[in-house]
Amino acid sequence: MNFQVIRRMMGWILLFEALFFLLPTITAIVYREREVFSFLICIAICLILSGLCLIKKPSNQSFFAREGFVTTALSWIVLSIFGALPFVISGATDSFTDALFESVSGFTTTGATIFKGTEVDELPRCILMWRSFTHWIGGMGVLVFIMSLLPLSGAKNMFIMKAESPGPAVGKLVPKVRETASILYKIYGILTFILFLLLLLGDMSPFDALTTAFSTAGTGGFSNTSNGFSGFSNYSHIVVIIFMILFSINFTSFYFVLCGKLKDAITTEVRAFLGIIFVATLFITLNLRLSDFAAEYSFGETLRNAAFSVSSIISTTGFVTVDFNLWPSFSKTILVILMFIGACAGSTGGGMKVSRFVVLIKGIKHEMSRMLHPNQIKKISIDGHLVEHEVVRGINTYLAAYIFVFVFSLLAVSFDKFDLITNFTAVVTTMNNVGPGLEAVGPVGTFADFSVLSKLVFIFNMLVGRLEVFPMLMLFSYKTWKK
Repeated sequence: MNFQVIRRMMGWILLFEALFFLLPTITAIVYREREVFSFLICIAICLILSGLCLIKKPSNQSFFAREGFVTTALSWIVLSIFGALPFVISGATDSFTDALFESVSGFTTTGATIFKGTEVDELPRCILMWRSFTHWIGGMGVLVFIMSLLPLSGAKNMFIMKAESPGPAVGKLVPKVRETASILYKIYGILTFILFLLLLLGDMSPFDALTTAFSTAGTGGFSNTSNGFSGFSNYSHIVVIIFMILFSINFTSFYFVLCGKLKDAITTEVRAFLGIIFVATLFITLNLRLSDFAAEYSFGETLRNAAFSVSSIISTTGFVTVDFNLWPSFSKTILVILMFIGACAGSTGGGMKVSRFVVLIKGIKHEMSRMLHPNQIKKISIDGHLVEHEVVRGINTYLAAYIFVFVFSLLAVSFDKFDLITNFTAVVTTMNNVGPGLEAVGPVGTFADFSVLSKLVFIFNMLVGRLEVFPMLMLFSYKTWKK
């Protein structure tokens, strides 16, 4: 293990985090909030520690897969720990565990919160800006962002990109990984800016438009008010629905669109993703129209609320316009299923990824066909490309590890006083980086009343979900730390 290279990367992480703190600092200055000193202190701490980590160049530049996974996991932990400092220093919360929960929830784009009810309404604007900005930072990946700016050399770039990027496979759009990272962030930034402008045309103030754009782009879901998204106009709802879906699609598709390769952009995964949204919205709309909710909302309102909730959950954004905790069991069950499925690979969304389910379904069909025709020679293919055995094996291993962490987490949080549905959906929503669950952690609930142990489990779950399980699990393997 090359600790010198890892130490240097931690220095870059702290340096960039100091730069990230500038936006909420400027916000505090504009709105004349005393919390500006909290962010100035955080900037000073990060700069000092960054200088200590970067002052000496590593003599050995060797960097392989093991260092890539460890660097990625430690980077997100370090980023979250120092990202929690403003919450404590500003007095937003007096518990470091709660502050760390909020920070991890922000960077992993989960959007679960420990702030109860109107507590969100009382937070300073600079803290609200920081919460939403963490979504945008973590959406595409902070290490991908650093790679797009720094001239890192050698194969280390690809090792880091594979460890941080969500999905079963990562490829390069252009020969150089740095250029690939730069293209991805340019697309990310342009889409965010377009969303910001469209929200400004509605009923949002510049502050609300910017924070909402950050939260939507990162598919995070932190809101500026205790009412969630229900206080905004139908226009804003429709705009956000469209962009929640866009940010949940593999960013490679946008690159192909820009290159004029529309056929390559509309992949099997994209078609399956859009199909799931359409079918889920249709079923929930019909279910609500046939229930007691038919008298409460018109057909148009029902369709809009269903589409918004489906898009929000499957994209793992977590915005809410209605309390779907009150919906019929059939509709709530669909939403829980969508929490597991999640967005497309290579997007800012969480979940287990649509591509994995596509491969699994094709694998089941292939296995059934092989049972009927044992001598056939046929392999799984998607979009005209053969799915290598290593990819299938990786997906199966990922599912096994996912189930193991899920069961362990569910047992750990079951010591709290909450019911099974609350505990189950709390684990589901944190592991899949969704945000809201059901019952006590539903759209109007929070994670504030869980014990410290449960909150630490949820923090681990959020990091596991964002980093696709293995980078976090590798930290607990003694072989990882061998020389």
